[in-house]
Amino acid sequence: MGSCSLGRRAVRCVGVAAIVSVAGCTVFEGPDLRPGQSVAEIQAQLGAFTGRYELVGGRTRQEFARGPFGRQTWMVDIDASGRVIVGRQVLTDTNLMAVQGLLPGMTIEELLRTLGRPGQRRGGGWQGGEVWSWRYATNDCLWFQVSIGDDRIVRDGAFGPDPLCDRDVRTGLPG
Repeated sequence: MGSCSLGRRAVRCVGVAAIVSVAGCTVFEGPDLRPGQSVAEIQAQLGAFTGRYELVGGRTRQEFARGPFGRQTWMVDIDASGRVIVGRQVLTDTNLMAVQGLLPGMTIEELLRTLGRPGQRRGGGWQGGEVWSWRYATNDCLWFQVSIGDDRIVRDGAFGPDPLCDRDVRTGLPG
């Protein structure tokens, strides 16, 4: 597994990281999510939700995908009366590592409720299915990828080198 630690690749990754940090420093700050807040208060901070998932007992989970290159996804659980139970950023090293072992056998719906919409989807090649990818804030130029079968069941997930590290940041073309 590569990690932007050698030669030209390292320079490209540093360039991408610099662009991301200059593009909007406040984007990486977390919202002020507190139990009991209303949906309107959360949406005032995070904007319109990008996904909504039904949970048990009349609860819902609202997804707020944001940040440069989609590196943040906030999941906010709302009770039946429209008040926040809990909110968390799900695209973190710690959370992705914890989720990785739970993936095999998960349905697409469970995956979306867990990580939110992927930043990229592509065909699975000769194996069929799809590969979904999420970028997240990391200094190692990695992204998290999940393999999904034609039966819409998750096969596995792993960390891999982010292809943006292989692009010339001046031209956007492969280096």
